[in-house]
Amino acid sequence: MAVETKVFNRIAEISPREWNSVFPDVLEDYYFFKSLEGSNFAQFRFRYILAYDNNSLIGAAPCFLMDFPMDAGVQGAARQIVNLIKKFFPSVFNIRALLCGLPMDRGRLGFLNKDIQKEVIESVSRAMSQIAEEEGARVIAFRDFDSDYVPLLDPLLKRGFFKIESLPTTVMEINFSSFQEHLLGLSAASRYDLRRKFRKVDRSGFEIKMQVKPGLDHEELAQVYDLYLQTVNRQEMGFEIAPMEFFRAVSENMPEKARYFLWRIDNKLVGFALCLLSGEYFLDIYLGFDYSFAYQCHLYFIKIRDLFNWCIENKIKTYEMGVTNYEPKRRLGFKFIPLYMYARHRSRLINPFLKILGGLFSPLNFDPVLRKMRKEGRF
Repeated sequence: MAVETKVFNRIAEISPREWNSVFPDVLEDYYFFKSLEGSNFAQFRFRYILAYDNNSLIGAAPCFLMDFPMDAGVQGAARQIVNLIKKFFPSVFNIRALLCGLPMDRGRLGFLNKDIQKEVIESVSRAMSQIAEEEGARVIAFRDFDSDYVPLLDPLLKRGFFKIESLPTTVMEINFSSFQEHLLGLSAASRYDLRRKFRKVDRSGFEIKMQVKPGLDHEELAQVYDLYLQTVNRQEMGFEIAPMEFFRAVSENMPEKARYFLWRIDNKLVGFALCLLSGEYFLDIYLGFDYSFAYQCHLYFIKIRDLFNWCIENKIKTYEMGVTNYEPKRRLGFKFIPLYMYARHRSRLINPFLKILGGLFSPLNFDPVLRKMRKEGRF
């Protein structure tokens, strides 16, 4: 098979039918990338690699260029040390990289069928090397791919790539008929703590109402973005900051998939979640809270309870919530799904040192919840 690759700088240069033909069952479809591109993400420049056999599309890979923060998974006391170093050397832990995958979700590759997967990955890897050389990227990586891709990507280890574990994503299988039924399957301590939180909210006098919308008006968009930034500014770990335009573009470009869940107290917006859904799958992308209410009203757990019940009512079977904030997800019974990065430095001399640095900065070295769960064999 003689595989030819073509690289496009804009998703608009590719037809929706062609792109989606090799990504038939993913939420992050052609129009998701159109939303990303149209939102002017400051951190990323996107590239799209398409693989052809005799002018017939057999595979595709989304990629993006960025200054990758090697310290993104560092927490606790080590984060304070890293931040002190960055005061004097702001970009010391950043490295120019070309990554295959998505900035805010697990990586995916598009294939026409299983028979050509190996050829597609080899051709994508070669094309990435060419793009990296042209763009001055020092590192090439396949970012945050789950275990289904491991047999396909492990052969890259023979070509100088090294493999490190990323932050795991989190998934809940909705196989219960109500949130109350779900509570019965949790530990006694978790069950008691959650019920105590909900009783406290019930007795507070606050009436928290949820609304579901496919899109937002201008005023709501500004309010949602303020809540999003409040939450981002409280996170110890972070990879990307979405611009306000993305929250508008994703609902305009994907009206059948995008949903906003809004929580209000006395008509004041105090929380939101931006989610994508298709068939029986539900993906929780971004959230935000008003922190003058968030803790006293336990808005995070109100959000989870309401979204679980909404998924049940709408026959959703799988709820994916992504990375970070692992302790409440552990208590709520989410399944932790390991993700992996395959990376190499373009310099053979530097590559071994990058491998060591990647291992030192592994999030499993810093997150106590992940360390505990790994020790217990829970992921």
